[in-house]
Amino acid sequence: MKERVVILGAGESGIGAALLANQKGYEVFVSNSGEINALYKRELELNKIAYEEQHSEGKILKADLIIKSPGIPGENKLIRIIRAKGIHIIGEIEFGYRYKGNSKIIGITGSNGKSTTTALVYHICKTAGLSCALVGNIGYSFARQIAEDPKDVYAAEISSFQLDDIKTFRPDIAILLNITEDHLDRYDNKFENYIKSKFRITENQTEKDVFIYCMDDETIIKNIKNFLIRSNPIPFTMSKPLPQGAYVSDAKMHLKWKQEEVLMNVEDFAVKGKHNQYNTMAAGLAAVVMDIRKEKIRDAVQTFESLEHRMESVATIKGVQFINDSKATNVNSTWYALESITRPTILILGGIDKGNDYSFIKELVKEKVKAIVCMGIDNRKIHEAFGNIVELIINTNNAKDAVQAAFHFADKGDVILLSPACASFDLFKNYEDRGKQFKKAVKEL
Repeated sequence: MKERVVILGAGESGIGAALLANQKGYEVFVSNSGEINALYKRELELNKIAYEEQHSEGKILKADLIIKSPGIPGENKLIRIIRAKGIHIIGEIEFGYRYKGNSKIIGITGSNGKSTTTALVYHICKTAGLSCALVGNIGYSFARQIAEDPKDVYAAEISSFQLDDIKTFRPDIAILLNITEDHLDRYDNKFENYIKSKFRITENQTEKDVFIYCMDDETIIKNIKNFLIRSNPIPFTMSKPLPQGAYVSDAKMHLKWKQEEVLMNVEDFAVKGKHNQYNTMAAGLAAVVMDIRKEKIRDAVQTFESLEHRMESVATIKGVQFINDSKATNVNSTWYALESITRPTILILGGIDKGNDYSFIKELVKEKVKAIVCMGIDNRKIHEAFGNIVELIINTNNAKDAVQAAFHFADKGDVILLSPACASFDLFKNYEDRGKQFKKAVKEL
């Protein structure tokens, strides 16, 4: 009898898991709560994988193993029923890990900067000529990559939701960039539950592995001693020179590991801003640990282009610069965006609030923002937070109106920044859709 695998959720991670499970000879069934994207449906049909577009308990509970989408909370009613039946539940990252062979994994997590750091790690590995892929929360799912085009090295962006469903997953190099309050609605509104989730990236590591972390992040430093970490810790910091690790001093970045030291001038980096120096220290340390040659690391850092929807310069119209930072789905990301801008700013904010504390960006808003354009269904919290420090706050409910209103408020030399600090699902499919609609609206001005 073939082992029966049921996959809950038919997004990129679910389809990737289905393709890999099918290839490995399982009996595969995909159950989605609603209509499946046409492209994904076609893949399932081409591979003769059975599916449904509403959850039917009877079919699901026949599983020997359940692979659940990271978007489904652990407290979901169906998940509770599955657990009560004693059926094993894992995530797609865990399932992919079981078939990765001898390949190496660089796993990157954190509340902010994950995508940029993962893309930079991948860019360094590619520049060095390694067989590598960009997977996880960015690019293809890990399981799909293993099924369709296995590589020697995986740069994997891993969210807390994905870490919640691991059992044996073990990155050779784990990177923890920072931890700030995010997604607390998924963690019983307890910050400590979210912190535990992030530190799970180290839980299966051994003394052969490496753990790269930010020494300047208060939450990491306050909590690191609460976890049993067996791997080799390597910190990075802006505050002081280190015998091992990474630091910035006199506009020079030092990456030190064992007997190696790489020295780089931060002025030469393709991506600017303090937050990107942190991302570069983390990615650079991973590269040094991987034994990538110094000149390849330097080349890669100088030729890396920032990601779409992350502080992406869209256009300058009549002296007004438009920046797409749609990927800023929490307040911290918006803080980083504002921190890196030096000109008067019209800020486009709003969407689905995940328990945001706007006091965190109040000082920066006071200093840099001349108008706020809200783009969401419920904008009360934004008005309450900034009503007494920003004179102009208006509501819009689509990208076109938001862009036109912002342009109306802008003078030559200003910046219009889409950095919403919120999830996008009230008005858009996802943050990519929000960013694309913003860019389209800018081009139509």
